[in-house]
Amino acid sequence: MEEIDIAVAGGKLRALSWPAGGPLVLAAHGITANALSWAPVARALRGRAHLVALDLRGRAGSAHLPGPYGMSAHADDLIAVADHFGVRTPALVGHSMGAFVVAATAARHPGRVGPVLMVDGGVALPVPADVDVDAALHAIIGPAMRRLSMTFASPAEYLDYFRANPALGRYWTPELEAYVLRDFTGTGSSCNLDAIRADAADMLTNPVPAPYPMLWAPRGLMDEDRGLYTAGRLAGVDAELIPDVNHYTILQAPRVAERIVTLLS
Repeated sequence: MEEIDIAVAGGKLRALSWPAGGPLVLAAHGITANALSWAPVARALRGRAHLVALDLRGRAGSAHLPGPYGMSAHADDLIAVADHFGVRTPALVGHSMGAFVVAATAARHPGRVGPVLMVDGGVALPVPADVDVDAALHAIIGPAMRRLSMTFASPAEYLDYFRANPALGRYWTPELEAYVLRDFTGTGSSCNLDAIRADAADMLTNPVPAPYPMLWAPRGLMDEDRGLYTAGRLAGVDAELIPDVNHYTILQAPRVAERIVTLLS
């Protein structure tokens, strides 16, 4: 794995690259996540694709990047990354909010995107157009949102906060620990709250049509039995259920890498 900085509007975007001889795949993470969420997928790909996962604008190694934020900004950043690697039409894969990002990229930059895969996101969520964004975020992502206004005395305390979530603590791995620590600044989360709010406003109230294949999880962000989506909600969508995973652990499922390889073939 290599850490690289890529020129985008306003500065340098940080990305993680797992070099390989296969086609380029750009990966976008969830709303308060970071590029290391894709480490299990990179491992499962076993060199069959060159995976490049971004720290999206306003998070982790890209937390310093200025606004404007929102889906259009992320879409332009993804195309800048493709240009950096000299690839005209990279494949795109996005998890959670990242699925909305890759759908927006395909809509904003037609002709610049190859196959697209969405992972437990990308399909419009049932919220009213006049929703209070902060209230919706607290309702949907719970502890992930609350931590953004919290301070922590040490990395160990920060890790304990994540371990307390049954969707994470029951499935803890060294990769998950590294992912959590990538977000830790020494006192709290690296996430820029203005970026989170702007991205959420786009994701919740202005999602683009997303006619792309999707993998979805039957369990939610607290490992509850109901996930973000249901089979009824996904009627008419090319959606494949990944059994026995939640919103986070779906990225640990080997099927994600296998579906990426299938899309590339």
